[in-house]
Parts: sequence; structure tokens; C-alpha cells
Amino acid sequence: MGFEQLAALKQQLAAQAKEARQGKEARADKADKRKASPRRPEKKEPVDPVVESIWRLQRHFPRAFPKNPAPKLPLKQGILDDAALQLDTLGLTREQLQQAIAAWCQGSRYWACLVEGAARVDLQGNPVGSVSADQAARARRQGARRAPGRGGRKGGGKDSGKDGGKEVAAAAVAPAPAQNDNAAADTPPPADGA
Repeated sequence: MGFEQLAALKQQLAAQAKEARQGKEARADKADKRKASPRRPEKKEPVDPVVESIWRLQRHFPRAFPKNPAPKLPLKQGILDDAALQLDTLGLTREQLQQAIAAWCQGSRYWACLVEGAARVDLQGNPVGSVSADQAARARRQGARRAPGRGGRKGGGKDSGKDGGKEVAAAAVAPAPAQNDNAAADTPPPADGA
């Protein structure tokens, strides 16, 4: 190989090295731009609006609506009316608020807190009344009704349907006298055939 061929080979290798450096720098610039640019938010699955409403209640009233694993507390009867005064603060409609409180009052975690004599709480977590024997018995029945059909699935089994906890939810939303009427409806007829 002559000097001329060696010189041409040297120039060729230098050009290839230069191209490789430029390609590396371009890739590094792109990587830096990706790091510097804000991350795109990951697409999240849509969240149930009722769950979002409950999150708002938990944020504004953490003592009345504690986050899991803390046990739920029996809510004051008529708490919906108290919370309705805060609709602007919560950023909810009355219907969304009603659905959120109804959902909160359904399920074994809420029914477990409804024991006779347990203090009911207002939005700030202050005690305002207590759970009666009838209310505690109704909560036990609701828990027993749902427990056999659960089968480990979230949301209950065949018997839990859409109305699984409406009686207990109504107790938190409605005033006390209406609740006693519901207790009589749940009582089986006397066994003496009357």
C-alpha cells in the first residue's frame, strides 16, 4: 500500500469518526430534551365520580370521613343537610354529595362501627348523639345479609344488589323518626300466626 492510499484511508476513517461523534451528540441532545421537557402525564383509568366526591369529603372533613385503614365513624343523622351548606367549598352538587354519603354509609366497614351507644359525629368529628339499639341491630342485619354472598368479590354477591345499604345510608341522611318506621318494616311477623 502506498502513501497515497494510506492518506485516503486516513481521511476516510476521520470522516467516519466525525460522523459517529455527531450522531452521538445528536442522540445525547434528544435525550437531554426528553429529560428537560415535562413528563407527559400517564393515562390513568377513569375514576368513579362518587369516589372523587368521597375524596373531597375526606380532604375537607377528615375527622368525619377518615381514610382507610382507620375505622369509619357513625355519622350524625341529617349530616347531608350540614354538608349541603358546604357545597361551594366542596365543589359538588347536592346529588353528588348525596351519592357520596350514601356510598360511604354502605358496606361492612361502616356497619361495623354502628354499635349500640357509639357516638355519632358531625362534620368536624364532634360527638352529637349516639347509635340506638335498633340502628345497631339493623347494621348487624345488613352485615349478615351481605356476608354470606360476598365470595371474596368487591361489591358483594347476589343479595347485595343496588339497595344493599340504603337503609343504613338513609339513617345518616334522614332524621331519626323516619328511621324508626324502617325498623318496624324489617321486623318479622309474630310466630303465633296473627
